[in-house]
Amino acid sequence: MTGASGQVGGELLHTLAPLGTLIAPSRAQMDLADTTSVRKFILATRPDWIVSAGAYTAVDKAESEPELAYAINAEAAGVIGEEAGKLGAAVIHYSTDYVFDGSGTAPWVETDPTGPLGVYGASKLAGEQALLASGAAAMIFRTSWVYGATGRNFLRTILRLAGERTELRVVNDQHGAPTWSRDLARMAAHVISRRGIDGEATAIRGIYHAAGAGETTWAGFAAEAIRQLQQREPETRLATVTGIPSSEYPTPAARPANSRLNCGKLAAAFGWQMPEWRDSLRHVLDEIG
Repeated sequence: MTGASGQVGGELLHTLAPLGTLIAPSRAQMDLADTTSVRKFILATRPDWIVSAGAYTAVDKAESEPELAYAINAEAAGVIGEEAGKLGAAVIHYSTDYVFDGSGTAPWVETDPTGPLGVYGASKLAGEQALLASGAAAMIFRTSWVYGATGRNFLRTILRLAGERTELRVVNDQHGAPTWSRDLARMAAHVISRRGIDGEATAIRGIYHAAGAGETTWAGFAAEAIRQLQQREPETRLATVTGIPSSEYPTPAARPANSRLNCGKLAAAFGWQMPEWRDSLRHVLDEIG
């Protein structure tokens, strides 16, 4: 498994451990920016499954570091696919809603045309293409707005600021679904345990969408988080949320306005329904305490 120090990777350490011997290399052992390092580690360990959660995820910084973003998100993905193909290993790989241009209002399906708006999305799309071109038994799961109880993420920032300020101005014209990192980790464990290592993964290789059920905006996500927190702490004074257009919060990389993902294919192929985002949020707040 790659990306053990990330949000999804940290959860995968727990969900995958019961399924067999789990190897989670450090960057010193397997550097995704170094294809030689990637090849050597896979060859030395000869895994049955490779769960690819490691990625370059600094969306804005990618605009000034395109070579590094492509090395980690695209070149490494292709090499993982090549080496997995040689071993007959199956691959689970995480991708992103940023492969789309954010147009329209309908939830994106896997066959919709892509059109990334920035380097991050373009590098992740290139990784998808390289992995599929490798011929490996690869399942690519596009997700959106990942958060969790630990690490640096939107939810934890909002919870901190809600106690420090009286008003939070949050973008309300980008639409999608928050996705709990643990839900993505549980999904991976479900896929592996359901399919097993029996060659069936080859028949279901391809792209799947996996995001929290329902939809909201970033402002809606923030407001719901504060509302649920207020229920737990009725005596605490918390900030109110004011929605603003993206034009009032400029960033180096453009964000898609429509990040809605249709997850019907995921349910049909694996019998897995992504939980409703408000329910997952409630569990995360319980965990944060």
